[in-house]
Amino acid sequence: MSPSVIDMIVRPRIRGILEPIGRFFHRFGVTPTVMTLLGLFITLIGAVVIGSGRLTLGASIAILGSALDGLDGAVARAAGLVSARGAFLDAGSDRTGEIATYAGLAVAMMGDTTALVLIVISLGGAMLTPYLRAKAESVGLTGRTGYVGRAERVIVFTIGLLTGYVVPMLWVMAIATWVTSIHRFFVAYHAIEP
Repeated sequence: MSPSVIDMIVRPRIRGILEPIGRFFHRFGVTPTVMTLLGLFITLIGAVVIGSGRLTLGASIAILGSALDGLDGAVARAAGLVSARGAFLDAGSDRTGEIATYAGLAVAMMGDTTALVLIVISLGGAMLTPYLRAKAESVGLTGRTGYVGRAERVIVFTIGLLTGYVVPMLWVMAIATWVTSIHRFFVAYHAIEP
């Protein structure tokens, strides 16, 4: 089974950077919940800005929100508050932010039928991927297979908006999210006892 590229390669290498940042925020009384909700709030602002057509600014704001949300785990570990409840809040926050940024992009691309279809396909794959992970975990599997997780999706989405290559980015997302979902489905399906 293969976890996403960032989970497999990047995250273990940057943990040494994230943990001190988590301790820093914890020392100032920031809780993991506050970090999650602050990240979501900033991401939602970014989504609104994207919807207004200012894609570069909106993407910059949204990636800042995602980065802050990505620190909630480090703050939770620093505070000794790692919990299933926090993970549940984080998962809901992640999905909400992702839906909002795609919705903002759909508003900005209203006149482009190809882009709108690709947004729907990409968002569908992006939502199916964590759903299949949750279903796999509910039967005792890890569910972390595939090469495109949330971190990869956020990075590719942001690069597409920052560079102006929105439609090519959406093609990449449409294909990558569905390849990941299909791979995740078949790995879990074959691992489940008949």
